[in-house]
Amino acid sequence: MIIEPSLVRGLIAAQFPHWADLPVEAVDASGTANAIYRLGADKAVRLPRTEGSAADVATEHRWLPLLAARLPVPVPVPLAQGVPGAGFPRPWSVCTWLDGTNPGPGDRSSASDLLAADLAEFVLALRRTDPADAPPAYRGEPLASRDRATREALATLEAVLDAEAVAAAWSESLSAPPCTSAPVWVHGDLQPGNVLVADGRLTGVIDFGCTGLADPAVDLIAAWYLLTAGARETFRTAVAADDATWTRGRGWALSIALMELAHYRDTNPVMAGIAAHVIDEILTEGGRKAQG
Repeated sequence: MIIEPSLVRGLIAAQFPHWADLPVEAVDASGTANAIYRLGADKAVRLPRTEGSAADVATEHRWLPLLAARLPVPVPVPLAQGVPGAGFPRPWSVCTWLDGTNPGPGDRSSASDLLAADLAEFVLALRRTDPADAPPAYRGEPLASRDRATREALATLEAVLDAEAVAAAWSESLSAPPCTSAPVWVHGDLQPGNVLVADGRLTGVIDFGCTGLADPAVDLIAAWYLLTAGARETFRTAVAADDATWTRGRGWALSIALMELAHYRDTNPVMAGIAAHVIDEILTEGGRKAQG
């Protein structure tokens, strides 16, 4: 459905009239799960576009206040939970607005060792959070369970990728020993649209719709989605990733990127461009390894 500013104003006026006089401004974002509007100077309205993302509203309201107190950078704090009404059929939310810029693939921040260290600190802080009663993450399944879907995505991309090299990289990831330790808290989707940076530093992390317990390798996708090769090594050292966990993390990044590129290459050029960049980073890394 098309979500216009007038719809947002109607929802706010009907359910939170004390904010009815605040200006509503659409946010230009490449994400597909939620429509985002800025409400006044310090609030954001998130309206789920799908039933799946609507289920994330309750999860974020339950867990983000707890996580926010334990994380080293700001995250959105839920302020109000809306209900269906005024022409909108799903639950929705109002949270704090965070200033910052989403990094682009290969931009200056991606080469920053400081950003790599900040990301590692964020990931480690999440892992240290008590897992009691925590929900499973959206990406809480074993990496191997994604084999069929990943290969199906690759089959649709054979004309635009080095399919043989990608298949070899994917097979290498699947050969890594599976995770045998207890699952830990992960963000679940550490890619450009969900992090905020300034001057090469991490200033905030947003969109916790995928959060929950999973293999710690899931959050290592940040290494390929957000960092260049040198900073990637800084990140790996800081999170103390062993070979198996690192290889699974690369597999997670490759699987996610292949599915995103297959799904978005004709409809969302920003998401498709990021996914293509991630795949290229992984193949380039493999080439350097082979040559070394």
